[in-house]
Amino acid sequence: MPHESPGKHSPDLLRPIPRAEGRSRLSIHATLPFSGVDIWNSYELSWLNLAGKPVIAIGEFRFPATSPRIIESKSLKLYLNSFSEGRYESMEAVRSILQHELARISGMTTEVRLHEVATTELKGPSNLPGRCIDGLKLEISTYDLDPTLLSGSTNTGDLITETLHSNLFKSNCPVTGQPDWASILVHYRGPKIQEERLLAYLVSYRTHAEFHEQCVERVFMDINKNCWPEALTVYARFTRRGGLDINPFRSNFEDPPENLRLLRQ
Repeated sequence: MPHESPGKHSPDLLRPIPRAEGRSRLSIHATLPFSGVDIWNSYELSWLNLAGKPVIAIGEFRFPATSPRIIESKSLKLYLNSFSEGRYESMEAVRSILQHELARISGMTTEVRLHEVATTELKGPSNLPGRCIDGLKLEISTYDLDPTLLSGSTNTGDLITETLHSNLFKSNCPVTGQPDWASILVHYRGPKIQEERLLAYLVSYRTHAEFHEQCVERVFMDINKNCWPEALTVYARFTRRGGLDINPFRSNFEDPPENLRLLRQ
């Protein structure tokens, strides 16, 4: 627990949001059609040591996709800022508090790693693996979310394994209305997906308002329904806002990736 500055540290600032609210709109109920994790990075985390000297760190939080609740990002930013004037005996003491309180709010054990800035273990900067489809010639006249753009996007024939990505993804925060920018990866095994249709579908999120995690689950479900892959991964790396970036990973056949920071992050 913090020394001095009583009342500064404020876990009550955290705002939980049930995952079931977004999943019910996708007809996802008790059994999840994927596994995954939400990887959050915090670049504005600081507190005081017992001598009053500031300490800074990069925080990495991994929320399992099976947790019953997500945390609204602005509330997490305010919560992390509430550590800034408190005195703590060690980085491990701060990590332990974060792990306990984030698990309590999200409803499931949350992995918390704190990295010293001088020796951070975050990988990058880099680009997503696979082939970028952003150079395709495409005429677009509407930016309303439209999963039917994926209909008929698969070609019959041999099954393939392919990794595609786009940096053109944009959605909007349903709380603040601010834009959320992302690079998004689709790794699949199945009938070949027509890349023009996939890109048009991803661009159609441009005026859509939904949380990061819910957008990625929607992309997963829409591709699964319309393109019939035998195996599918959808992974998004969002640019940071308020010192935080959120990176949801959903897959029905592979394990979560390393925390690979992109050039845009």
